[in-house]
Amino acid sequence: MGNLMGRLEQGVRAASSAAAERIGRLRAYLMAQPPYKRIGLPLLWCLGAPLALLLVWVLILLPFTPGVSDLKQTRAAKASVLMSADGKELASFEEGVQERVTLAQISPHMIAALIATEDHRFRDHHGIDFRRTFASVLHTALGDPQGGSTISQQLARNLYPEQVGRARNINRKLKEMITAVKIESAYSKDEILESYLNTVPFLYNTFGIEMAARTYFDTTAAKLDVLQSATLVGMLKGTNYYNPVTNPERSVQRRNVVLSQMRKHGMLDEKRYDSLRKKPLRVSFSRQAERKPSDTHFTAYVRKWLIEWADENDYNVERDGLVVHTTLDSAMQEAAEKAVERQGNTLQIIADVEWAQSDSGYGSAGGYAGMHGSITPFEYFWRAKGTLVNAFIRETPEYRKAVESGDSGAQALKRLKADRAFIARLRAAKTRLETGFVAMDPENGHIKAWVGSRDFHKEQYDHVVQAARQPGSTFKPIVYGAALEKGFAPNRPYRDAVMNIKAGDGTVWRPTDMSGSSGNQMSMRDGLVFSKNTITAQVMQDVGLPGIIDLARGLGIRNSKLESVPSLALGTSPVTLLEMVNAYSSIAAQGEYRKPVFVTRITDRAGNVLAEFGNPAPERAMSSQNAADLIDMMRGVINRGTGTAIRYRFGINADVAGKTGTTQNNADGWFIMMHPKLVAGAWVGFNDNRVTMRSNYWGQGGHNAILVVGDFFKAAIAGGKVDTAALFPGGRRPEPVRQEEDPGEEISEEAGDMQQEGVAPPAPPEPDPEDLDSEDMAPLEGERAEAPAPPEPEQNAAPAPLDQ
Repeated sequence: MGNLMGRLEQGVRAASSAAAERIGRLRAYLMAQPPYKRIGLPLLWCLGAPLALLLVWVLILLPFTPGVSDLKQTRAAKASVLMSADGKELASFEEGVQERVTLAQISPHMIAALIATEDHRFRDHHGIDFRRTFASVLHTALGDPQGGSTISQQLARNLYPEQVGRARNINRKLKEMITAVKIESAYSKDEILESYLNTVPFLYNTFGIEMAARTYFDTTAAKLDVLQSATLVGMLKGTNYYNPVTNPERSVQRRNVVLSQMRKHGMLDEKRYDSLRKKPLRVSFSRQAERKPSDTHFTAYVRKWLIEWADENDYNVERDGLVVHTTLDSAMQEAAEKAVERQGNTLQIIADVEWAQSDSGYGSAGGYAGMHGSITPFEYFWRAKGTLVNAFIRETPEYRKAVESGDSGAQALKRLKADRAFIARLRAAKTRLETGFVAMDPENGHIKAWVGSRDFHKEQYDHVVQAARQPGSTFKPIVYGAALEKGFAPNRPYRDAVMNIKAGDGTVWRPTDMSGSSGNQMSMRDGLVFSKNTITAQVMQDVGLPGIIDLARGLGIRNSKLESVPSLALGTSPVTLLEMVNAYSSIAAQGEYRKPVFVTRITDRAGNVLAEFGNPAPERAMSSQNAADLIDMMRGVINRGTGTAIRYRFGINADVAGKTGTTQNNADGWFIMMHPKLVAGAWVGFNDNRVTMRSNYWGQGGHNAILVVGDFFKAAIAGGKVDTAALFPGGRRPEPVRQEEDPGEEISEEAGDMQQEGVAPPAPPEPDPEDLDSEDMAPLEGERAEAPAPPEPEQNAAPAPLDQ
């Protein structure tokens, strides 16, 4: 240990001696120099070392800043677009609310104000204004923070926030400067100005000077005057702090600073400056719509998928100019949108009128249209359902917020019931009838039309892929398909009688039908054609729930949970419309399942294919023979069952098959129809299933959802999109039926819930005392609904009212 310490001491002494010797030689060298060098050389060394360190730092950061090729790609940034299968643009994906303009389309006042305030030597430097940078450092050190960034540096931050960084430190500043120099080497000054003015953010999710001009002054970038230009340039120092809408006094002060800079640099004379700075701030604020008129539920769905795909494959949907080729047919989409609008308006009128009066009878669609202008929509509903109304209020964010703020439940309820604007919004939301529609090609799974609600801009909730609702009797073909797969013949006999159905937990159920039970023998085929719950329940017993669920999964119901309970056979497990139409498409494709396809390929802006999705490989879900037999059974639904309106009301004589569906209390109406080349389905109802169609006639899928599908198919046939000569295997063209011919007594179907035997229905909950007062829900003064366009008689005429 002693030897080790000795060696260490010797080493230290040797190192100290060597250092002292070098310092001595350096001192001798300096002393031998003239006096000015004795002072200058140490200062030079002190300055050179940091500069050398800074140069090394810049060289290290250089690879982490955008390259020239990246800059050129960004300069030519272009939003991705969605194209229909027939080459029409469906939507584009800009970043925020933005519209690019050329420099020639921007007011000279705006350009002058920008340069005078943000970078008055813009035309003289090459990306970095060293004089301004050093001045900024000095002022900041003296306690007066100032920005030293040039327009090119600010553009670097706007275009590359991730690469440059957001932290206020020297590392970010150096990256910003490096990128600014690269920008200056790649583009002209005018190109830099144009790019900057098109990308700078201005709050309210708006980007660029064009949208800023529209948002704050209701004008265009080309028409901005001096004061408007100065106000917008003033915002650049702090968009929120100098927001002319929320902070007008600060905005005026900052605007006048910009005017002062314009005077200082010779862009305004003294007289003009004095006149302008005294003028008031005149803002005409109008927040720009973030959704374009072309946006739909389909484009929203594809956008979400595309963003995920782009992230996985390192693309930017707002800048890379991707061209997304979808399967949507623009003509079919237009027909679908018109059908949803036309028939949705018709059914809304019917619901408005039926719930406006205490009489529960029903009439024709045309008759209701004539009454609509003289009634208060849903007046009787609001008067009769005070308890339900209070429940609606308690479920709102406004009620929860009031309670969280300290109000008692009773206080919050009373205050909200007295708020007429709130009640009007609540009523409108709850009583707006909605519908969803989707059509697909069974041969390849391509989605051809998709409408998620009556109006995307009023209701973004997608009733095609988001809403899970009970499918009612539209689920029955899956039960009968499972029976065919088990070897049952279509003509297998069953007795039409109410039977006890035991569930796994021992519960006894007795499914019934609206038309009653005859006690006679009925074939399995007729059980489906006439939508008999009694027959379907017996078929379910013989087949077994596992086989039914397996077939449902195989055909396409793969996301929704299917409850393994007897009432599943009658469609009580919620599913989405897309799943149901997919399942019917698998049946139409002779038992082959194909995953729905909505994008076929993605190309770049030059047309190079980046990805192809092609046709999905089919999966055998049921045998082709059994699928053909099931289609034949479902033909009967159209020809003589609950779907006859397709023939007599819409005059469709193609080889088609389908099924209607209705759920408890008329909460959901369904209809799905199969053609060899196209399968389409619709759902009709209210978002809150406690609000329903009132009459049993108009509440059935065979009288509501069938209108949407029939309207669509009629238009598609007229437009040559559906070949009426196409046949399913073993099919034949039906005999023509005179349109609007009265079919006589129509078949009605019972909703899917089964009644439990020997158990009294649950007692209604005890009402809250405040629920008993329904006068607060009296009609609002002067309240009337604006009637939609009257329905077309050809497509909407109903038979004469039937006795209830």
